[in-house]
Amino acid sequence: MNQLAKDLSTNFDVERYRKDFPALHQEVHYKPLVYLDNAATSQKPQSVIDAIHTYYTQHNSNVHRGVHTLSGRATDLYEATREKIAHHINANSSKEIIFTKGATEALNLLAFSFGEHAINEGDEIIVSGMEHHSNLVPWQLLCERKGATLKILPITIKGELELSKLAELISSKTRLISVVHTSNALGTVNPVNEIIRIAHQHDIPVAIDGSQALPHAAVDMQALDAEFFIFTAHKMFGPTGVGVLYGKEDWLDRLPPYQGGGDMIRTVTYEKSEYSDLPYKFEAGTPNIAGVVGLGATLDYLQTIGMHNIASYEKQLVDYAVEQALAFDGLTLIGQPAQRSGVLSFVIDGVHPHDIGTIVDFEGVAIRTGHHCAMPVMDFFGVPATARASFAFYNTFSEVDALFAALEKTKALLN
Repeated sequence: MNQLAKDLSTNFDVERYRKDFPALHQEVHYKPLVYLDNAATSQKPQSVIDAIHTYYTQHNSNVHRGVHTLSGRATDLYEATREKIAHHINANSSKEIIFTKGATEALNLLAFSFGEHAINEGDEIIVSGMEHHSNLVPWQLLCERKGATLKILPITIKGELELSKLAELISSKTRLISVVHTSNALGTVNPVNEIIRIAHQHDIPVAIDGSQALPHAAVDMQALDAEFFIFTAHKMFGPTGVGVLYGKEDWLDRLPPYQGGGDMIRTVTYEKSEYSDLPYKFEAGTPNIAGVVGLGATLDYLQTIGMHNIASYEKQLVDYAVEQALAFDGLTLIGQPAQRSGVLSFVIDGVHPHDIGTIVDFEGVAIRTGHHCAMPVMDFFGVPATARASFAFYNTFSEVDALFAALEKTKALLN
């Protein structure tokens, strides 16, 4: 079957959805753009771009404190997104949705506030051996600040967690387990349900970094039962500068504020301040209102497609890409997990990953090269960097072919 026929053989109308993304329809170096850097950031549908434009041209104002019409509109749009997120991830309440500047800030917020509340000298925190820096460094900083210990759940050469080692790492001093749902460096989808089950047997709360999971599949907070869940908007077709910390209400109630000022205040005197209720306790200062409005439009857009439809199509696409990779002479996949999301991380014999990225760009193919903010993962596999192709629901089987045709040219040019 030729790949145009394969594109058309699925029930997923990818060409229809591609029309919604203006950035996909351009040429790079006189070649049609093939955008395969979605794990770094995804493209934005016109409806999200329009929502942000409309906000700035018609509703621009600050939220929550103004009594005039524009402030009321801005507040309504801002809070409507909070409700949409709660519905999208099936949270118990919109009070459990905290807006941040991104996933990195959400993780730093959690590390600071949880650390102030629950971590003392000698306590232990567990992370996995496939974390990107944003779910590693904040916990290192916390451990240095509090005299706590960071333990690492190891991974295998296939790029999977050694889950059997988790019980060995847990002790009476373990206060939190924080793991990535889907690895940005390997594509591994971790068994987070099982991790949460084991942790809860020991009354240990769990934080899940879901930034690479939420663009590709439905995630249900009540079914997952994690105490905290973090994600960013820009990897799921929304604007940059917006992230979300979900937390169970009883946990968020117990944690102290992360930053002071603005909307997180109820009353202030020179002697003492009282903080707002959830979720505003954690939202100091003027937020990225336009970005939050754009995130709301993103969720509207995704729901018109359906996350289950997205997940089903992407599985076919990624399976096809893996099949091509395994048949490519001289290419080594870094990590071959049984459960993989839309990431292929690889090296080619005798070719530096940066050269791969540069040459395929001249064929119009945009991929990522480097350590992907996951240096310990690169160290584990003994490579300084990899080339990484990452997929979204708007990518096609023909684009997978374009990637491997560009890689063949790269190999022929440099070998």
